[in-house]
Amino acid sequence: MRALVLSLAALSFISTLPADAPIYSTDSLVNSADNQSGWLAPNAIATLYGRNLAYGTRTLSSDDIRTGVLPTVLPNTGVRVLVNGLPANPYYVSPTQINFLIPPNLLPGPSTVQLVIDGLAGPQIPVALAAAAPALFQLDQQNVIATRADGSLITPTTSAKPGDVIVLYATGLGPAVPPVGYGELPRSLAPLQMLTDFHVLLDGNAIDPSAIAYAGIAPGFAGLYQINLILPGSIGSNPEIRIGIGDAVSKTGSISR
Repeated sequence: MRALVLSLAALSFISTLPADAPIYSTDSLVNSADNQSGWLAPNAIATLYGRNLAYGTRTLSSDDIRTGVLPTVLPNTGVRVLVNGLPANPYYVSPTQINFLIPPNLLPGPSTVQLVIDGLAGPQIPVALAAAAPALFQLDQQNVIATRADGSLITPTTSAKPGDVIVLYATGLGPAVPPVGYGELPRSLAPLQMLTDFHVLLDGNAIDPSAIAYAGIAPGFAGLYQINLILPGSIGSNPEIRIGIGDAVSKTGSISR
């Protein structure tokens, strides 16, 4: 979990005024979990890469969250991300990268993203929002982020074994029950609305649904989902893992085993 938080965060704010308007494109808008372009859905965490995206570097802190509501502008940044004209909630801003939440109250379909810095607007770029765009957060280029039930990280040196209960972290898994409100920091578990269509593939084979103890919202982090599952006894070493909702399937990763 610490690796996930660090991947979305920065440690300080350093002021450097941009000389020009923000520069970015449709191809530089990606899913934050797996860096895949064009793979986004409502309530997914997105990353926008480019130039002149912010005056400096700042991350969302607990002090920025008031009464469980996420800000639409991080203090002293002037950076606003608009998705279909609706202000998105930023997690991290820097001159070359912005991490933000696609508003959960949007509907799947054609949409737009635009970055504005104190009135200095970048281009309005098109993006197609899917009903779900499953993506697992990565520990490295090969392994996904997975923890044990006690929160300890699974790594090549502390690998999992058959029968272990592990927790995977993802984004883009669509609506939950009850639904997440716009700008709301979720405080409790909420299973996926499309739970019957959700599946986990290990080495290309769907695991028994009974091995999936939970798939839904991860409390305390907007746009983050968790999957609690029991590793089957028949899996081999470093199994390939993918998650899916219907035909929408994540990129391939591995679990250290």
